[in-house]
Amino acid sequence: MSNKTTVISKELLEQQLAFCNHIRQYWLDRDTTPLAYVETYGCQQNEADSEKIRGLLIESGYSIVQEAEGADVVVMNTCAIREHAEQRVFGNLGALTHTKRRHPGQKIFLCGCMAGQDHVVQRIKKSYPHVDGVFSTHHLWQFPELLDRVLYTGKRSYFVEDEPGSIAEGIPQQRDSGLKAWVSIMYGCNNFCTYCIVPYVRGRERSRKSADIIQECKNLIEAGVKDITLLGQNVNSYGKDLDEGMDFADLLQKIVEIPGEYLIRFMTSHPRDASQKLFDTMAASNKIAKQLHLPFQSGSSRVLKAMNRHYDREAYLEKVNYAKSVMPDLVLTSDVIVGFPGETAEEFEETISLIQQVRYDSLFTFIFSPRAGTPAASMEDLTPKEEKNRRFDRLCAVQNEISEQIHSEYVGKTLRCLIDGTDKEFLTARTEGGRLVRFHGAPSLVGTFAEITITGSNTWSLIGEFK
Repeated sequence: MSNKTTVISKELLEQQLAFCNHIRQYWLDRDTTPLAYVETYGCQQNEADSEKIRGLLIESGYSIVQEAEGADVVVMNTCAIREHAEQRVFGNLGALTHTKRRHPGQKIFLCGCMAGQDHVVQRIKKSYPHVDGVFSTHHLWQFPELLDRVLYTGKRSYFVEDEPGSIAEGIPQQRDSGLKAWVSIMYGCNNFCTYCIVPYVRGRERSRKSADIIQECKNLIEAGVKDITLLGQNVNSYGKDLDEGMDFADLLQKIVEIPGEYLIRFMTSHPRDASQKLFDTMAASNKIAKQLHLPFQSGSSRVLKAMNRHYDREAYLEKVNYAKSVMPDLVLTSDVIVGFPGETAEEFEETISLIQQVRYDSLFTFIFSPRAGTPAASMEDLTPKEEKNRRFDRLCAVQNEISEQIHSEYVGKTLRCLIDGTDKEFLTARTEGGRLVRFHGAPSLVGTFAEITITGSNTWSLIGEFK
């Protein structure tokens, strides 16, 4: 794997846009408007990547549809974090044989993190002949070239070489919402946690230039976007590969100087690089949401060392305590893995005790899933599946009780929320901390900030009243 960053030049991107025009002409010659469907699995970074894929498809003359049936192009943007996610993709990919049988001209592509694994590419070549092309995350910017080749030659094509990590500015983007937006500030990861496949499929860390990020945020805010989430595998290490002398806290400060009414969020933060400077910057600005996703993964220092997380229980708790001290209303969420190889019953109890001590608003919980090519996949794992399931259920029960208690404490409070949509007879909104609120109100309120009084709660959401 190369750790060199390739900046895609304006000229190379213009070549890809020329392929878009060539594809558009292909369909104009056939006097038809082609249809495209993009299915996304996994994290917010994949969601952001899919917005670029849709942007390139629209630039190529396609209309975006919401199902694979009848689509001329189907793109499956995949996740490789867990085995269950991969198996789901393979199952859905197999089902596309039926849509292609009914629409023989349909072209099917697989991309995303799964496309960065050689064993997946080989399986596609051998067992999924109806798939026309595969491209890894490093080659997303070349999707027009790949699509053009498949359309004009009818041959299967693969852009999956182990290229250096790239940054391509100016790719057309079709965003899912005019109210909320993802903004990628960096790509890749340098941490090499022993259980994680991400550094192998997304490459080493590489940061976008701050001026490009700030300009993108400015354009979004001027267009009416109210909620921007900055994305990176580890946003806290932003800028370490640049010579700008700007870290993540500095970048946040520059962004919130943009005039307008909006909130900035970010994810994901690695605890190793989360600094007091970052927490102080968050606390000082009313434009930075008091919401922090800080994955701890295990409450045991021994397990954390085996995971190669670069912090221990005490260091993690020290950072959490400081963040809460400067942001008393902080909404804190996290990731946790149950059943990491070698985890003992006592070490699992350390995880439970950490959860009870910190009192997270919510958790993303996972049973350890071995990923081929990672060190943890070859570690001895003697804990039976049934025991892992029991631990997982107990952990979820503990956290659900905490979440319900925390939500009940919102009742009677009036909170500034962004009204972001509808759900049957309700409007939906998000608190500054990202908590879901349902309430009755006029649809014309969608897209505005409003003061909402919380009147009820459950484990997962809040009930409010707008006056």
